Amino acid sequence: MGETQTDAERRRVLIAEDEALIRLDLAEMLVEEGYEVVGEAGDGETAVRLAEELKPDLVILDIKMPIMDGLAAAERIAGARIAPVIILTAFSQRDLVERARAAGAMAYLVKPFQKSDLVPAVEIALSRYSEIAALEAEVAGLTDRLEIRKTVERAKGALMTTYGMSEPQAFKWIQRTAMDHRMTMKEVAERILAETSGGEVAQPAS
Repeated sequence: MGETQTDAERRRVLIAEDEALIRLDLAEMLVEEGYEVVGEAGDGETAVRLAEELKPDLVILDIKMPIMDGLAAAERIAGARIAPVIILTAFSQRDLVERARAAGAMAYLVKPFQKSDLVPAVEIALSRYSEIAALEAEVAGLTDRLEIRKTVERAKGALMTTYGMSEPQAFKWIQRTAMDHRMTMKEVAERILAETSGGEVAQPAS
């Protein structure tokens, strides 16, 4: 528990959920895990305004909210590169998951959820957001970014399969190797794919 709090203590979270009880439960879970809840909203429009003002590290949005729904709010927040977004969805809204991804959501949570579901979703969202930021810093063009993301995703999968790495570990290895060898992440990813498909790959340093 102590380790989780240390890792999360600087993570500032904004919650937007129109049901006050769920919002309260969510806030309590986050605080128990060491996150700081810096703002709460009951509708999407307020969530966007608070995100712009508070610049949180993470925004959690329910899909169904008054004035502006969570998908529209996610598009605004993700589009402005304010923070990674997690979408809350009920079981009956599973068909909206793809729309949530298209809106820029990094992860989603299906209600009802437990704390054991919340923390991994938060970690995934933060990890994916930092990956995208790093990749975007490497190239300017949108088409190039998408191409690089696809290549890096495949290389991450190869490292995870070959060495049992987690997704964040695989990305960090690619990023560190690129820095150490003064290569782009795309070049490192392409080399990983070429070597793993050929059956020979250098053992990643721990």
